[in-house]
Amino acid sequence: MMADNSPTARYEEQAKNILKGELKRRGMTYATLAEKLKEHGAHDTERNLANKISRGSFTAAFFMMCLDVIGVRQVSLEA
Repeated sequence: MMADNSPTARYEEQAKNILKGELKRRGMTYATLAEKLKEHGAHDTERNLANKISRGSFTAAFFMMCLDVIGVRQVSLEA
């Protein structure tokens, strides 16, 4: 877990892990995610996505858009 002691650090880590897990389950790379996001008007590069997801400090809208374009319809919050 991150050393960040902010009240949202735990949730940022969880969102990051959910997103990374869903990408891995589908065998999807950051490059493919960037292409799919571009089709929906977002202009993140592969490197930008890798950094953003690694930090875990992205918006809820970005999280939802990523899940949508990779085809996730349900998310479990259980650890």
